[in-house]
Amino acid sequence: MVQFRQFSVDAFASEVFKGNQAAVCAVPSWPSDALMQSIARENNYSETAFIVKNGEDCGLRWFTPGGEIDLCGHATLASGFVVLRLLEPGRQRVVFSTKSGPLAVTAKEGRYEMDLPAYRLREVPVTDAMTAAIGSRPLRAFMARDLVCVLPTEEDVHRAAPAADALLGLDGLLLHITAAGGEYDCVTRSFGPKLGVYEDPVCGSATATSFRYFEIFQTYHKQKERPD
Repeated sequence: MVQFRQFSVDAFASEVFKGNQAAVCAVPSWPSDALMQSIARENNYSETAFIVKNGEDCGLRWFTPGGEIDLCGHATLASGFVVLRLLEPGRQRVVFSTKSGPLAVTAKEGRYEMDLPAYRLREVPVTDAMTAAIGSRPLRAFMARDLVCVLPTEEDVHRAAPAADALLGLDGLLLHITAAGGEYDCVTRSFGPKLGVYEDPVCGSATATSFRYFEIFQTYHKQKERPD
């Protein structure tokens, strides 16, 4: 029998029942993959994180209801909160050893911040299958771990209602749809039926991926606007 403490944390929010919920399991040593998967499936959150103390820092793994994943932003932030606020109060920084390398969470002015690795995006052709699944034709499409589709307007992002079966036929682990916003720089939604999660409320790795696109996009246009 494995005994551990489990916490439910609402990440990317300043109050409960908002943001994106993650379960964080503080375990003395790694359980079997099968047991961690069963716990994640029973929790039925988009992510269940498992943390194991490793010297001054911690090992961290993430499981969705459909399998283990190599990077998750909100469950990393939630895990940092658990360590810095609940398990070792007063500590200011923790570094997690993960499948995506070391990830640090830092307590700063009553908040928690972290850095995420940047995916290298490669542009891929927009297909009819993407259009059929999303309900509007993307302007551009990019592939890293996930498929990123840039839609014409933020309204296209808001009203999209893709069928899970159609998403299963697209390349990439998750689908992120994004567009430039009015009130915000960009709006993004993330879908992961391949991992047993139809839509993730707030996806940290999706934000990092979409940000990389808009960073490239803005740099390109600044270069185009420079006088000869």
